[in-house]
Amino acid sequence: MQVTRTNADGLKHEFKVVISAVQLSEKVDTRLVEVGRTIRLPGFRPGKVPMGILRKKYGPSVLSEVVEGAVSDGTEQAIKDHALRPALQPKVEITSFSEGGDLEFTIAVEILPEVEVADLTQIALERPVIEVGDEQVADALNRIAHGQERTEPHAEGTAAAQGDVVVIDFEGRVGGKIFPGGAAKDFSLKLGSNMFVPGFEDQLIGAKVGDSKVVAVTFPADYGKTELNGQDAEFDVTVRDVRRPVATEVNDDLAKAVGLDDLATLKDQVRADIAEQYAGLSRDQVKRRLMDALADLHSFAVPEGMVTVEFDAIWAQVERDKAEGRQDPEDAAKDDEVLKAEYRAIAERRVRLGLVLSEVGRRNNVTVGQDDLNRALIAQARSYPGQEQAIISYYQKHPDALNALRAPIFEEKVVDFIIGQAKVTDKPVSLAALTADEGAVEAAAEPAAKPKKASRKKAEAVAETAAAPAADTATAEEAAKPKRAPRKKKDVEE
Repeated sequence: MQVTRTNADGLKHEFKVVISAVQLSEKVDTRLVEVGRTIRLPGFRPGKVPMGILRKKYGPSVLSEVVEGAVSDGTEQAIKDHALRPALQPKVEITSFSEGGDLEFTIAVEILPEVEVADLTQIALERPVIEVGDEQVADALNRIAHGQERTEPHAEGTAAAQGDVVVIDFEGRVGGKIFPGGAAKDFSLKLGSNMFVPGFEDQLIGAKVGDSKVVAVTFPADYGKTELNGQDAEFDVTVRDVRRPVATEVNDDLAKAVGLDDLATLKDQVRADIAEQYAGLSRDQVKRRLMDALADLHSFAVPEGMVTVEFDAIWAQVERDKAEGRQDPEDAAKDDEVLKAEYRAIAERRVRLGLVLSEVGRRNNVTVGQDDLNRALIAQARSYPGQEQAIISYYQKHPDALNALRAPIFEEKVVDFIIGQAKVTDKPVSLAALTADEGAVEAAAEPAAKPKKASRKKAEAVAETAAAPAADTATAEEAAKPKRAPRKKKDVEE
């Protein structure tokens, strides 16, 4: 086997490999002998099939197998002999081959750059600290109480008003035909909740127990079900009950309703939940600032192939958002060429940061253990209430899927390590000062509910990075994979 390096330009390396016809023939003969030991053909005992018959019957398939193996061996040897660390799967092209002739092929491979990590102890970070006030606790308790709201029947003959709950039977028709999902019995509907199609609830204001009404509505053009979008519909509605909401007081009974001993315990739990939410927001901001600092401290060439993988994932989501009317407002006035240039620069930054984190983790023996994976698996399962066991079972049956959880865990552990090395100064701030984004404020202030994804301004989102690969098991290609599908440009700028 002759391996010749034909090009070494930065991170790009190319090789030419020649395997002689004699070598290939020997490999084919060896493989045919192996096949002959086990194959069964009529009239011949195992291991006694003549080579001529084996060559005629199995020669083409064995030759294809031998060529495939030779290409793999040649590629592996070229990389090993030159001590290369491929960033992605090498690209191989067979340039010359015919039966009885030499096999020639080329290898093009991009390698990982040598990353010189900056002095992490020189990074200065400011960590916002938010104190949980009594007002935030009281607001959260009131929301919990609202979630425990009960109802009781109105006096006989009372007409339903805004805020009341009507218990109804209904059956909907479009074009005179009942449509799937358009009927229910004993359905509790709070008037003013906007749970139903616009106009439906308004037409039930004033209804009394026993009333039957025909409610006419028009489905929104973007309702979400193609067959109903923009369609006129009529619902036959019968009112079974009219109930009024009864506020739940913030007291020991409320605490017991949510599984705690008393109000004091509930307050402590709520305060701790809010503090945890605030700490999460604070860490997000510290991480964003850290990524800015790392980006400023590191400038090196990154493999174009990795950037392309990252860019393609981002751009595919950008196009989906555009098609669905969710395009980032900043992008609306720009043509695709300008946007592609911007997003490719974002992809390059994300890959570079991922490689920096990977190198920091490698040098400092940051690893992802089984306990880390188990915690991630449990968290993943809890994201799907009622399907926890199915999620756990899926990961247990698909080791590759479980291993995919490694990269984001590894990244967070490396980030924690760097923060531990950096000079971090705590600074008391208000929640409004931490983020002016309403989504983040609402998420932080609502510990009793599932936390909402905090949206971020473009300037704050620069810390996002492609998930760094776990140095002990993951491949470099994983560094280019986005952790999630981006929704807006501000969400992918790292």
